[in-house]
Amino acid sequence: MGEIQILLPVVITREGNWFVASCPLIDVATQGETEEEVKENMGDLISDFMNDPDTQKPELSALMTTSLTNIPVRIPERMLHGKAQALTTA
Repeated sequence: MGEIQILLPVVITREGNWFVASCPLIDVATQGETEEEVKENMGDLISDFMNDPDTQKPELSALMTTSLTNIPVRIPERMLHGKAQALTTA
């Protein structure tokens, strides 16, 4: 049986010394010491997830019709200043 390639949205954040990646569509997450490592780990994890016959998969149509967007929001300016102070005092 052949394979097709699709794009899945993955969110990567930095938490302390780690990069954390999650794929909300299939509810999996992993971590790595570098952004490159966490991307590789996520690719392996998604591949394992999709190839595991015992794991329930979402419908392909649900995966194909999902979109990812950024929504502009206003935040208090003090949030930026608090972050800057934390960086300069560390």
